[in-house]
Amino acid sequence: MPKRLPLASVLIGVSLAACAPAARGQSTAAPATAPTPASTPAVSTAPTSAATFTAVPPLSAAPMRVFQGAAQVVDPTKTYRAVLTTTQGDITVELDAKAAPVAVNNFVFLALNRFYDGTRFHRVIEGFMAQGGDPLSADPAQRPRWGTGGPGYQFAAEVRSGLRFDRPGVLGMARSASLTSQGSQFFVTLAPADFLSGQYTVFGRVVAGQDVLARVTRTARSSAAGETAIPGVVPDTLQSVQILTSP
Repeated sequence: MPKRLPLASVLIGVSLAACAPAARGQSTAAPATAPTPASTPAVSTAPTSAATFTAVPPLSAAPMRVFQGAAQVVDPTKTYRAVLTTTQGDITVELDAKAAPVAVNNFVFLALNRFYDGTRFHRVIEGFMAQGGDPLSADPAQRPRWGTGGPGYQFAAEVRSGLRFDRPGVLGMARSASLTSQGSQFFVTLAPADFLSGQYTVFGRVVAGQDVLARVTRTARSSAAGETAIPGVVPDTLQSVQILTSP
């Protein structure tokens, strides 16, 4: 069943498809009026302290994109961050394993297997969010199907943490209408989107590179009338995801 990204259900009267790809032909819309994403200091070339965080070695030498499930790779006693290297620059996110242990372990497992390398931010809407993580988006020939892919398995949303999509830079899991349809797709808010709170998993937040996130190429426009693709745009690529850990 195709997943349109993860906001593909009607929430608070707004039809969305932000975290999990929505079914083909389903219309999606972001809020008609959305606040401007907040700016943050420019990301440095070394967003995390080498003395505090160390890189976790990859589990595979080349991208692996089909699995039966995510092996347990996260140590709950440690703190995890991820550096998303994009064609616009680096974005560093802190992962919240206490609030969303399954989603964080899933993201770390896929990242360590280079699952996300070469994928694209295939759905980016001004004043709303940037969505990525679909393995199909690594292949330009699959563009009509971008937003429908996953890692070969699905798992349930973790929505009882009390964390909210109340600011730019909140990291969430995309899904389709079902709460058990999470896979590999994720999104990062470009502006507050509190109407998603309690409906989608929050599993991290941007701690460096919010300015980079603000530059990610917009691929669609949204209004009360629905969502429309922007012709001719070239989506930005997620070149790699490096996992960092601290005791």
